[in-house]
Amino acid sequence: MIEFILNGKPVSTDDDPTTPLLWVVRDTFKLKGSKFGCGAGLCGACTMHIDDEAMRTCMLPISTVAGRQVTTIEGLGTLEDMHPLQTAWVDASVPQCGYCQSGQIMAAASLLKHNPNPTAADVDAAMSGNICRCGCYVRIKGTILSVAQQNLAYNAAQEQKA
Repeated sequence: MIEFILNGKPVSTDDDPTTPLLWVVRDTFKLKGSKFGCGAGLCGACTMHIDDEAMRTCMLPISTVAGRQVTTIEGLGTLEDMHPLQTAWVDASVPQCGYCQSGQIMAAASLLKHNPNPTAADVDAAMSGNICRCGCYVRIKGTILSVAQQNLAYNAAQEQKA
């Protein structure tokens, strides 16, 4: 039995320990937001957070997450309480087909968590492995930079209140 935390809740599975995390999350736990793209960890559609780090999960054996925190796009935010990136993605009409967007958002959220004030080059580097067949890269990059600036402004305002 493999036990881990999925979107803040303890879970366990008796799936084969070599089964990729993506398939356990999609098939066993029925969370379909993370997508299968390439199966080789190259495109980013399967990106989830493992202990707050963006990781490709289409090749990551479920055994490697035992005792760890796993966050999917469903755990990043909800319709009632969306993550700022999710809200901005909708407001800016970022996706075209949308297939890669959960992986894009998870990679961007990890970037902003570790670097709240990224430069355009930082965004390019962090997002370079996430493929968007529709070519929405300009909107993706602009939205990430916009959310970073909004967060900085919000945090500065909070500090002035204190």
